[in-house]
Amino acid sequence: MRRQVIFISLLTLFVGLTAWITNMEKVGIYNIFPWSDLLSCLKAHLKMVLIAELIAIFIGVSLGILVTRQGFGKLATPVIGGANVGQTIPSLAVIAIMAPILGFGLQSAIVALFIYGLLPILRNSYTGIRNISPAIVEAARGMGMTRAQIARNIELPLALPVIMTGIRISTVITVGTAELAVLVGGAGLGRITLTGVFTGQALLILQGAAPTAAMAITLGFILERIEKWMTPRGLEVKAGIS
Repeated sequence: MRRQVIFISLLTLFVGLTAWITNMEKVGIYNIFPWSDLLSCLKAHLKMVLIAELIAIFIGVSLGILVTRQGFGKLATPVIGGANVGQTIPSLAVIAIMAPILGFGLQSAIVALFIYGLLPILRNSYTGIRNISPAIVEAARGMGMTRAQIARNIELPLALPVIMTGIRISTVITVGTAELAVLVGGAGLGRITLTGVFTGQALLILQGAAPTAAMAITLGFILERIEKWMTPRGLEVKAGIS
């Protein structure tokens, strides 16, 4: 209940702030972005985030599970280390590097966002599988289950809450990082925010930043609910979750 109150309070604050600024129409000599432009930027921002996240989920979960399989364990360190490198590079640099390689446009922005959001999903997928008790896997083998059946019916369901945590963290990071996509020809709310930066108008910056924050906390809250829903009841009781 406390988290829901905080979520509603923050969402009301950011949405109210966005509506207040957008209805002002002008700040000094500068025009405020109208509702049509704001909604267009919001839609483009969400599109970039969803595409990048879907790619990151598919590749991150697949690689995370693969490096836990027998015969592929030695790949865990270089694979996760490579993803670490992608996130240790500043987000602005990652996005800027993509422009000369792929050209300016949506594809450069999506690839950069994918690279930056991959690590939490990959790391949590690997950790979720590795932390499953070997006794559970052995018991499944004793019941005559194949490796594929164990992975599908035992390992993946038990690791799913941890994987969902990685997806949630990655999504929130990607929403914020997507503000910079405008620098390589991407669309999104960064167009409004950077206009405010270049003109030195704080209210224009907030017009882009407030809906970005609202999007981040909304997606984070939704994914947290999905994560809780996917957590087996036995794990909730063990963790003391009511």
